[in-house]
Amino acid sequence: MTRYRIQSVVFVLVAFMLGCNEFLVVGVLSDLAKTFSVPISLVGYLVTIFATVYAVSTPFVTVLTSKYSRYKTLLTLMVIFLIGNTLSAIAPNFTFMMISRMVSATTAGSIISLVMIFANQIAPRNKRAYLISWVFAGFSIASVFGVPIGVSISTSIGWRYSFWGVSGISLITFVLLIFLLPKKIPQTKSTIRSQLTILMDSRIYYAIALVLFTAAMMYTYYTYIRPLLTTSMGFSTSLLNVLLFIIGIMSILNNRFSGYLAEKPNALKLMPKYYIVDIILLLILPLGLNNKISGMAILLVLTLIVTVLNSPIQMHFLNLAEKEYPQSMVLASSLSSIFFNYGISLGSATASILVGTVGLNKISFGGALYGLISLGLVLLLNRSIDNAKKSKAI
Repeated sequence: MTRYRIQSVVFVLVAFMLGCNEFLVVGVLSDLAKTFSVPISLVGYLVTIFATVYAVSTPFVTVLTSKYSRYKTLLTLMVIFLIGNTLSAIAPNFTFMMISRMVSATTAGSIISLVMIFANQIAPRNKRAYLISWVFAGFSIASVFGVPIGVSISTSIGWRYSFWGVSGISLITFVLLIFLLPKKIPQTKSTIRSQLTILMDSRIYYAIALVLFTAAMMYTYYTYIRPLLTTSMGFSTSLLNVLLFIIGIMSILNNRFSGYLAEKPNALKLMPKYYIVDIILLLILPLGLNNKISGMAILLVLTLIVTVLNSPIQMHFLNLAEKEYPQSMVLASSLSSIFFNYGISLGSATASILVGTVGLNKISFGGALYGLISLGLVLLLNRSIDNAKKSKAI
């Protein structure tokens, strides 16, 4: 059990490492623009490029490496990630920086997918959802603690040292994985075509769409969380970091709550009521923004429940693949992260359009629409799961 706990901590550390690498750029955009002498709007494309490459490359890398040892594959991807992050630390110009970010993004999705596979294998069955939720929490911890520390380092001694710090964490994590990862876990070798058959199952494609629109629901307002807090609600910029820290803590609690729900039988059956609350909160948010207390309260409750789907849907993908599509296990483990990134792109693009048309205060209406779509999808998903159970019972 002690070894399992140590392994669990290392898996959370992997997510923390990936989260720091992905989110750090947002905090040092101004520093990068100054160093490379390019407009900050151009530097902002580093975020878009990373998310796009992450989403597009992950399924290809995952499928193409599935025939190799998962132990060796994960360690190889960790080395490539370490190289990519280190190249970011020494980037002499913007083009070099962009390429280095693409290298990191190409491996990040597959790394977390394989970590999910190992977590699912090493955890006792009654602890799987618990561990999966903690892996997700690693990203939130990176956002709450890792990125602010990285920004402080960037401000005091330079942004390159922030990336060197991530490389240091990556190297330590790599060494720990060498000794703590199981060298052999059950895996089924198969053709690319047979792996993709899982995507034809309605219990999968409804779930994929649900992940996408859930992320879009969140990012229609979260993309502009800073101006919502300052411009709309009137908080001073000096309080911004404190407020974002509080929201970040609520995000960590969200991950723990998501894990708690995932441990319950038929966890997906519990999801519709949370989407209904999401929709109501997003519809009343424009009114709530008129008052600091009500606006902040709505945002905190939203943060607590908006992505409670994460752990239940990840367990859904893993359990279904384990029972019926063992040849697609690694691909199944990556579906949530892939389509969440697509959802981020959809939500942020929607938010940008709405800011220019209906104004900052009303962007949550777009989130409410995506919430309504998500509600319909979770109902369809649950019906598809029930139908599959009935057909097997006959």
